[in-house]
Amino acid sequence: MDNIDLKIIAILQENGRVSNLGIGSSIGISEGTVRRRLKHLLDNKIINIAAIPDLERMGYNASALVGIQTDPDKIESVADRLCELSEIQYVTLTTGSFDIFVWIALPTAKELGVFLREKLGLTPGIRRTETFVSLSTKKPTFSNKNGLESSKLSS
Repeated sequence: MDNIDLKIIAILQENGRVSNLGIGSSIGISEGTVRRRLKHLLDNKIINIAAIPDLERMGYNASALVGIQTDPDKIESVADRLCELSEIQYVTLTTGSFDIFVWIALPTAKELGVFLREKLGLTPGIRRTETFVSLSTKKPTFSNKNGLESSKLSS
């Protein structure tokens, strides 16, 4: 992986539908080179191409991050169970005060409350949760705009 791959990724993050020819023109390489590099990035699961929904425009007006403490021997099984819940958009295992963080999106605050009490709160292995309701989202996607460089990545 080098700076050309990072440029391809950055362009796709701005517009996932841009053509290989368009990418090549933007960074001064051929369409064939873009195609080969993109195939490598996809085949090696370095990237995937997906639509990123605007949840608020889709009617999901209540979102929250939830920090979760679990029984020490239940972290993996709790995380796996949480991944199965459609209301949860993102699950990550962490260090610090919480073992797991999840991001939840639902249409209303009332539905968020019901989910927290009746689904998340009753999940076996969860000791404690703390909910951080989102007031607004400033950066809804992961981005290469923070200056990743090929020297910081292993090939």
